Amino acid sequence: MDKKMIGILLLLIAGITSIFFFFTHKKENQKDEVVNELSASVLKMENDKVTVVDEKMGIYTFSIQDMKASVGDTIAIRYAGLLNKDTELQDNTVIEYSTLTEDNDLLPTEWLEEGIFSNYIDIAYKKLQTLSLDEKLGQLLLVRYKEDVALKDLNTYHFSGFVFFEQDFKNKTSDSVKEMINTLQKNASIPLLTAVDEEGGKIVRVSSNPNLVTSPFKSSKELYKEGGFPKITEDTKEKSDILNKLGLNLNLAPVVDVSTNTSDYMYERSFGENATLTSTYAKTVIEASKGTGVSYTLKHFPGYGNNADTHTGSVVDNRTLESILTNDIPPFDAGINAGAEAVLVSHNIVNSIDNTNPASLSPSIHNILRNRLDFSGIIITDDLYMGATSSIKNSTVKALLAGNDLIITTDYEQSFSELKAALNNGTISEDLINRVALRILSWKYYKGLIFENEK
Repeated sequence: MDKKMIGILLLLIAGITSIFFFFTHKKENQKDEVVNELSASVLKMENDKVTVVDEKMGIYTFSIQDMKASVGDTIAIRYAGLLNKDTELQDNTVIEYSTLTEDNDLLPTEWLEEGIFSNYIDIAYKKLQTLSLDEKLGQLLLVRYKEDVALKDLNTYHFSGFVFFEQDFKNKTSDSVKEMINTLQKNASIPLLTAVDEEGGKIVRVSSNPNLVTSPFKSSKELYKEGGFPKITEDTKEKSDILNKLGLNLNLAPVVDVSTNTSDYMYERSFGENATLTSTYAKTVIEASKGTGVSYTLKHFPGYGNNADTHTGSVVDNRTLESILTNDIPPFDAGINAGAEAVLVSHNIVNSIDNTNPASLSPSIHNILRNRLDFSGIIITDDLYMGATSSIKNSTVKALLAGNDLIITTDYEQSFSELKAALNNGTISEDLINRVALRILSWKYYKGLIFENEK
């Protein structure tokens, strides 16, 4: 083959190669530029950043300049690329958006969900339409019981429920506890959640009183050593029966944080075993609780790890996301798959997910719970009065905007005031209040606390 033919052949090869790379590159670019659409409600608008909440309560922030919409509007966003469902801030290019309209008499389509309470959404929506704004706001608050002012404040704020502590049961008999709770229920315009931390072991609010329970409930570690998971099942049923008979319908337990190091702050309250066994523990408790009249709460999402006590101050978790997903998330996943109705979120700042906000105030943490774990139940904050969050301004509003449904608060006057102010200045919309209150009401119907013919 002469030099001329070789030259022509090389040119042909180069040309074919160039065409191949051109079309390959073009195809990759086309793939990157796939256009998707998201229908969602506007949560907040700030400096060309628009935060929205979708039908699964996933929270996402896009960059949209000069947006002509308001907090509470339902919009359709067309954007290039894929949505990162694990985090709040998106880097997608927004191509266009449009404002959608809804018939106020009908359940908004973006509120429909195939979740654990889906059979009760329609009836709960009818109930929602009969409530005043203050009653809707009250449904977002699970508050510390204060005996001297409980009835007066219940009539003022219309709380979703009360959390009771050890001192609230001290020296009381079963009859006096029942009377305390029944009086509250009779004075509530909407049936109450009545909650307690009855973990067993170190945290025993009810069973610390021998008038109510012969001896304090044992820790999960003790029970497992005595009789494995059958003993855990037996204990859960016995505990639930006692709580239910007293009028308590929500247990802020079990602790499903994975901790195997005796020096960890959470070790004493944890199951004390690896992720696999802790997952079985979570599944066992949730399954055993079904049909008892008492709902159980997985805590403290996304896993407490080896961190310090958030009751006293801010705590930073420096573990990697991979470590958390591998070692801490599985028990929550197992409990959710078993039918858990509620998950409580910690106040730890998890650097690998959100290095700015405590988990309880972080949309990115809540997105992992809603999207990776497909959780459709109730997300509850730890008490905002705790040291890790008590000094954060407008923590109640931030908790709501992060994706929580139920806010535990000791300083409920302040929490209610923050929500009212945020509504008045447009930081949050009544649409958001309605949507979260709807989920709480749906839960109460699911639990059998509200019936169709009730006031």
